[in-house]
Amino acid sequence: MTYQIRKAAVLGAGVMGAAIAAHLANVGIPSLLLDIVPTGKVEDRNIIARTGLEKMLKAKPAAFYSKRGAQLISIGNIEDDLAKLADVDWIVEAVVERPDIKQNLYNKIETVLQPHTIISSNTSGLPAHSLVEGRSELFRRHFLITHFFNPVRYMRLLEIVPNADTDPEVLAFMERFSSEVLGKGVVHCKDTPNFIANRIGTYGFLTTIQRAIDEGYSISEVDTILGPSMGRPKSAVFRTADLSGLDTLKHVAENLYQNAPQDEQREAYRLPSVVHEIIGRGWLGEKSGQGFYKRIKKPGGESVILELNLKTLDMGQARR
Repeated sequence: MTYQIRKAAVLGAGVMGAAIAAHLANVGIPSLLLDIVPTGKVEDRNIIARTGLEKMLKAKPAAFYSKRGAQLISIGNIEDDLAKLADVDWIVEAVVERPDIKQNLYNKIETVLQPHTIISSNTSGLPAHSLVEGRSELFRRHFLITHFFNPVRYMRLLEIVPNADTDPEVLAFMERFSSEVLGKGVVHCKDTPNFIANRIGTYGFLTTIQRAIDEGYSISEVDTILGPSMGRPKSAVFRTADLSGLDTLKHVAENLYQNAPQDEQREAYRLPSVVHEIIGRGWLGEKSGQGFYKRIKKPGGESVILELNLKTLDMGQARR
């Protein structure tokens, strides 16, 4: 079969899903951006998807090449607009990192799946083989993982992970499309826990924060040392965690700990208690307005960056 992507659908309008839709618009591909209908009585059944798109229009750094690109994104919800998935060439699932929620969504996708449709998950580490358990042959052959990184427009890396039944033509097409159309640097990964980048990156982050705690480094001191001066991005370690989301970090670390029992560094994937505590407080990073850092505006309009004290969990002005 000859595959092409003329229209896509992104299911999940959170940070990653909405950003994927924005980048599709950047390269001229229209998409549906769908999410759930909020519980309770609501006037706008598309409010979650609408909010996701609005956040992308305000995102810094900018998610769109031009804000006019937003015209290529149609918002909706999974309940009312499910049938529209029959008209797209690529369905990107980008919902919360819980297998039960993903499987429930896949049940719905199966009812409208067409022979030409490619399905992918943006999971940051759930195994492909577990995601396709119980799925039809058509679903399994057309399914793979396309793991984008945040922010989607700027992060060139894209991990592609097939399952054992993925059609080789689908895999070859998606690798070519991702490289030539989306402008990504594609890495073909084995179906191992958290693939390549998150396995290395999570280990690096967790060992770094543990050393900061043990040796008394501040968050800004660590990011100053491990930022551009070391050939790394300005966001360094803790700012990168804020951008990715601390809830995502937690999911990745716990997935690794549970699914890599033979890893000689397994204990490094235990989240420090301080990270559990700040997540429990709802401090998830950029998406919640506060994580390891927090930006506040003074009465005069000047922005000030505060940083978390890892011992007291108070916020104080960053030292750098």
